[in-house]
Amino acid sequence: MHGPSAEPASATPSVTLLTEGTYPHSHGGVSVWCDQLVQGMPDVDFHVIAVTGTGREALAWELPGHVKAVDTFPLWGPPPAGRAPRGPRLRRFLATYEQFLLSLLDPAREALFAPAFYRLADHAADGTLFAALRGEAAARLLARLWNRPHLATAAARPTLHDALAATDLVEHALRPLAAPAPAEGITHAVSGGLATLPGLIAHHRHGTPFLLTEHGIYLRERYLSFRSEPYRWPVKAVMLGLFRLLAEEGYRNAALVTPGNRYNRRWEEHGGTPPERIRTVYNGVDPAAFPPAGPEPDRPTLSWAGRVDPIKGLETLIRAFALVQKEIPDARLRLFGGTPRGGEGYRTACEGLAAELGVADAVTFEGRVDDIRDAYAAGNIVMLSSISEGFPFTLIEAMSCGRATVSTDVGGVREAVGDSGLVVPPRDPEAMAKAALRLLREPELRAKMGESARLRVIEQFTLRQTIDGFRDIYHDLSGLRRPVPVDVTADRPAPVMALAAGGAG
Repeated sequence: MHGPSAEPASATPSVTLLTEGTYPHSHGGVSVWCDQLVQGMPDVDFHVIAVTGTGREALAWELPGHVKAVDTFPLWGPPPAGRAPRGPRLRRFLATYEQFLLSLLDPAREALFAPAFYRLADHAADGTLFAALRGEAAARLLARLWNRPHLATAAARPTLHDALAATDLVEHALRPLAAPAPAEGITHAVSGGLATLPGLIAHHRHGTPFLLTEHGIYLRERYLSFRSEPYRWPVKAVMLGLFRLLAEEGYRNAALVTPGNRYNRRWEEHGGTPPERIRTVYNGVDPAAFPPAGPEPDRPTLSWAGRVDPIKGLETLIRAFALVQKEIPDARLRLFGGTPRGGEGYRTACEGLAAELGVADAVTFEGRVDDIRDAYAAGNIVMLSSISEGFPFTLIEAMSCGRATVSTDVGGVREAVGDSGLVVPPRDPEAMAKAALRLLREPELRAKMGESARLRVIEQFTLRQTIDGFRDIYHDLSGLRRPVPVDVTADRPAPVMALAAGGAG
C-alpha cells in the first residue's frame, strides 16, 4: 500500500510538464507556449516528461536553469526493459487486459476502463506490461474477443493480422506508463492524450494535483488523423476507443482544465469535466516582440506560417490561391515553416497539387525562417487554413504585427479574430479565395483590420496575462495536496473465464 502523500505546498511550486511530440524537442505553437511559460516563471522549478517519437530527437530549445531535468519516453524506440509474466501473473495480466479491451470495444463495459487502466500501470511499474503485450497471448486474446457477435467489430471479420497490428499500437501507446509518477508538486499536461498518462498515474497513486491544458482537442485530432491511417476498421476501433476513454479519464481527474478558448470548453464539458473545474486561459504574445510589420510587399502576396502537416489544410489554401491568381495573375503564395519528419509525403503532395493547378511558379515553400516576424511581413495578408486549431500563435502574432488575416473557423479562431479579420469555413477554397480577394482589392479595409487586430492583442491577448494566469493556478493547486492511500492489491480482476461468460459488469 502506498503511504499518504507529502507536505503541503511550499512558497515555490514544483511543476512537472507533460508533453507529447512538442517541447523541448520540436518547434511549433505548443512548444512556443511551453517555452513562454517556463521562461516567464523563473520562480518555479520545472521538470519535463516528454513523450517523443524515437528517442533520438535533439533538444530544440535552450533550457533555463530552473528546468531541473528532462526525461524522454519514446513511443517508437527500443521497448522498455522487462520480462513477460508467467503462470498466475500472466493469467492476472490477461484478465486485466481483457477488461481493458472490453471497455474499448463494448459501450456497455466502459466502466471497466479506469480500474483496468490503473492495473495495467501496475504491470508497467513491475516491468511486465510491455513484454506481455508483445507476447502471442495478448494478440490471441484480442483476436477472440472482438469477434464476439454482440460487438460491432465482429461484422468486419477482424483477422489475426488485425489483432497483431492493434496490439502493437496499444503497446506503443502505453509506453509513457513507464515514466515515474511524480509524488511531489503538480503535474501539468500541455495536451490531452498520451502526455496525460504520467499525470493520471501520479494522481491515482499519490494524489498529485493534475492540471490539463488543451490548445487543440486531442481526441478530435485523432478522429481526423485516423481517417487516413492504413488500418482496417477494427484496429481503428481499438485505438479510438482508447483515446476517447483516456480523454474522459483526464477530464474527470484533472484538478483544473484550462482550455485555450471557449470552443474547447464544450468538448471538455461533454467529456465529463465539471464546469466549475474549467478555466479558460488564452494564449498571449508580447506586443513589443511583435511590433507592426511595416510596409507591405509590392507584389500581392499571401503568406502562411506553420508546420507542413495535413491538419494545417494546405491543400485548401493552395486551391484557394489558384482561384486568387486567376483574378490577380501576379499574386503569389509564400509558405513558411518546416516539414516534420514523416511529413515529406504531404509536402510533396502539396507541391504536386500546385503544379496540377498551374500555380507552382507562384507557390514557394520557404522552410523555417530565423525570425517568424519576417513571415508575417512577407504578405499583404496572413492566411490560416487549418482544419483543427486551438488558439493559434501564428494568428495572434500576425495580428500583433498589424497584418489583416483570413482564417478558417476552427477552434478558438473566431474568438481571437473578432471583427479584425475575415473568417471562413474550413475546407472551402472558394470562400477563402473570395475573402483574400476582397482584402487584396481593398487596401483601406486591409489597413483598418490590421490596426484593429494589433489593438485587440494588446487589450486581450498579452503574454503577461497568460503567465500571471498560470502562476496563480500553480499556487492555487499547490494547496490541493491531500493524503490518498492507494491499495494496489485491491479489486483484482475476475478470472478470464468469468469475463468470457459475462461475469464482469
